[in-house]
Amino acid sequence: MYASFREFYPFYLSEHSDRICRRMHFIGSTLVLIALVWLLVSGRWGFWWLLPLFGYGFAWIGHFFFEKNRPATFKNPFYSLAGDWVMYAAMLRGKITF
Repeated sequence: MYASFREFYPFYLSEHSDRICRRMHFIGSTLVLIALVWLLVSGRWGFWWLLPLFGYGFAWIGHFFFEKNRPATFKNPFYSLAGDWVMYAAMLRGKITF
């Protein structure tokens, strides 16, 4: 286990070296944000299940088929979730290529 997110994040990035995997994460995270806005605007809370489907579905496809590793979510769910959003922000800012 990792003592802090700062300690975990380099490992997280090493598990996302494949560009297609990072793109899958980016697509899934973007869809999560779009779906969340849609839920808030429409009030159709019966579709909340779309959030993990988009987020984890795209990310896990990236890991299993392109990165060929096991998602960090299975061992470090909270740090992994934080890592998803930190990496997403870094991609938006051009700090990480996707």
